[in-house]
Amino acid sequence: MQDFLLRERQTVISERLKTHGRVLAAELAMEFGVSEDTVRRDLREMAAAGLCERVYGGALPVSPARGSLSQRMGFAADRKQALARAAAREIAAGATVFFDAGSTNLAIANALPADLALTAATNAPAIAAALIEKPEVNVILIGGLVDRQTGGSLGAKALRDMEQLSPDLCILGACGVDLEAGLTTFGFEDAEFKRFATSRSKRIMVAATSEKFGTAAPHSVLPVAHCECLVVEHNADVAMLGEYRARGCRTIIADKTA
Repeated sequence: MQDFLLRERQTVISERLKTHGRVLAAELAMEFGVSEDTVRRDLREMAAAGLCERVYGGALPVSPARGSLSQRMGFAADRKQALARAAAREIAAGATVFFDAGSTNLAIANALPADLALTAATNAPAIAAALIEKPEVNVILIGGLVDRQTGGSLGAKALRDMEQLSPDLCILGACGVDLEAGLTTFGFEDAEFKRFATSRSKRIMVAATSEKFGTAAPHSVLPVAHCECLVVEHNADVAMLGEYRARGCRTIIADKTA
């Protein structure tokens, strides 16, 4: 009977995550008539099985941003291009910009106007290849071992290269975006590199598709309050955007896809 109740609880939790997003351990414990410790144990088991991400006080849905760079490039390509056009308009001529690895950031690199002069640094060979086609962009490629999942160089060499830069703007890639969990990513070394890159940068911008909001990945990068500019899709929830603005994030709304 106890096993059945466990399965039943976890089924309910899974459904709540799909329909409502964040679940709170205290509320679930009251609903199920069990202790918070019991619910936290349920959430730990579900997180270990990849069914949710544990956060303080409860859990969030797992970010959908899994897979290799080539796989992610094929997902929602038209919507990422709309985000890219909006993000590109925020990049000032003459700036030094760091492009973090990621499929949306690759779309931003492709969307830069051909006559925009700037210095661009990236740890992603695919982004460097796109930037080198822009005649007015000076490209700095951050080196090291390229991680197949992120499509970017990570580790000691990448950190040493990044230490030489002080970008005006960091275009950060994020797997999950949540008001409480902040910006998160799947890889431990990826999170370390992202944190260092943002610490070297004057401003931080994130462009994210709607599926990433209210989700989390295992490794924290930084709180949303540290993100100066958030580029979102045209149909982003108005109330949600208000909450991000209250945390200090300026929001840019992309046009509808063609």
